Amino acid sequence: MSTTATTSASTPSGTASGSSGGRRPMSRSRERANWPATIILIVCSLAVLVPLLVTINMSLKSDAQAVEGEAFALPSPLTFQAFADAWELTDFPRALAVSGFVTLLAVAGEIVISSLAAYAIVRNWDRRLFRWSFFYLLAAMFIPFPVVALPQVQLTGIIHLDTPLGVAILHIVFALAFNTMLFTAFLRAIPMSLEESMRVDGATTWQVYWRLIFPLLGPMAATVGIFAFLGSWNDFMMPSLIISDPTLQTLPVLQNMFQTQFNNSYNIAFASYLMAMAPAIIVYLLAQRWVISGLTQGAVK
Repeated sequence: MSTTATTSASTPSGTASGSSGGRRPMSRSRERANWPATIILIVCSLAVLVPLLVTINMSLKSDAQAVEGEAFALPSPLTFQAFADAWELTDFPRALAVSGFVTLLAVAGEIVISSLAAYAIVRNWDRRLFRWSFFYLLAAMFIPFPVVALPQVQLTGIIHLDTPLGVAILHIVFALAFNTMLFTAFLRAIPMSLEESMRVDGATTWQVYWRLIFPLLGPMAATVGIFAFLGSWNDFMMPSLIISDPTLQTLPVLQNMFQTQFNNSYNIAFASYLMAMAPAIIVYLLAQRWVISGLTQGAVK
């Protein structure tokens, strides 16, 4: 009896010590750094940070030092005159207002219209019209803009939409296919039980969408909004082709002057680029936390 008790008492301790001893190598292996991935991330980060630092460095130089073309030489003397010159040359307040108008209208339109289209398609997938409408939108993704550029220029001129408003409408239309595909994949994960509970209480389709579905689309709406903002804010081709009034051009089009008559004013060009980059960076920093947030956590008990 004593031998059996001793054996049975020693076995759990031995098993426990063996299991604990076996877990240590696993925890150590998990703590090991993934050096290939780390090196790739470092190289990618440098590929972004080095040009940004060069841009900041060049924008703080004087005209004489900027002409020398030494990108990594520190500015001596340190001056902010390039920002003032860029402000005047591009008429920055007016160009900022035009770009902001086009971008905000495009972002709001893409989120609302694409989400409405996706909601109608997902909830009526059994109907042939909605199903084929989705396939039609997917087919439109394979048509590049240069193919339809000339007809769009002629059409906007005929209906007098050769303005920033016309550019915003075209941004919404050309992004409808991709955004609808994103919202469609996202909406399929929303359980129907949420909608059914509201419809039992007498809610209409519009009430279900605006009070339930649209708030749940927050993460995907942020993703679509970031894509829409960057695409509209940095777009050069469409405003340059559509807008006929030179005084209503957007920032990217006006900055083209630094590639032509002011091609030697590197410090002014880089200062203008920094001022145009600032809103996009601020918007991304404010909205990026929504991109990876959850969808319906806590919605269904």
